[in-house]
Amino acid sequence: MPEHETAGSLATPAHAVRDFLRRRREQIAQRWADEPLFRTVFTVSRDEAVEAGKVVVDALAQVADAERVEDPDAAGFTGVREQLARMGAARSRAGLSTTQVSSELAALLPPVENLLVADLEQEPPGRQRECSTALSVLLGTLRLVAMQTALSEGQALIDRQRLQLLEVATPVIKLWDGIVAVPLIGTLDSARSQVVMETLLNAVVDQHARFAILDITGVPTVDSLVAQHLMKTVAAARLMGAECVVSGIRPAIAQTIVHLGLDLGTVKTRASLADALGYCLHELGANIVNAAPEGAGRR
Repeated sequence: MPEHETAGSLATPAHAVRDFLRRRREQIAQRWADEPLFRTVFTVSRDEAVEAGKVVVDALAQVADAERVEDPDAAGFTGVREQLARMGAARSRAGLSTTQVSSELAALLPPVENLLVADLEQEPPGRQRECSTALSVLLGTLRLVAMQTALSEGQALIDRQRLQLLEVATPVIKLWDGIVAVPLIGTLDSARSQVVMETLLNAVVDQHARFAILDITGVPTVDSLVAQHLMKTVAAARLMGAECVVSGIRPAIAQTIVHLGLDLGTVKTRASLADALGYCLHELGANIVNAAPEGAGRR
């Protein structure tokens, strides 16, 4: 049905709200520009805050037009999710909690509701209540969309930081020309084991390494899945042209590997990182000579 035919009392509450939003777009955006959520995020100029408010009003009108005021997945919200995420992130960086950001979102309703009441003063009380309810539900859904988006962005940030921490906690050390090592400390899980493999293989390529040492002295325990990841890392390094040596296998880990029935017969193992380095140097043809104690041989 054309918009002019659904105006006033003939329109459904959602369509009446749609018409109101389009008619009062400028006034709503002007009022929102003075609210903390807009004022403290868009600080370059007030006009910037007004324009951002207009974008949100347009999105709400589109949702109301589809009569999906209760649906956070309505197509109209798609265009403002990124903006809402930026706004939520900016307020979080300013030190506001999720509850405080939610309160600022809730504060967007009263200015709009006051305009709607003024527009509907000639309408019957029942009609006013229906339209006010539709508007409240619509703004509540906007609030829900904003919080969902903020939580999603927050989880994505946590995942990125976790990956960065895994990379930092998995350093590759160049011990000698052609020899690199990864000293592992702490618990190994599947995600970290995957990072170890990727980091080590990249180092083998970058350093043109012939030997790669995986030192697990600081790893308290290894389960079957992690052990399989280590085996895959050894095999992948071999495919890259490097021999992988595992050092620092603790007694408890050795017993676990035996109980699991894992075959490490093709994997070079050494008791310590020093032993592994000595093996690699010997294979490279380097001679290791222990220096005589100071004064030895003097009479």
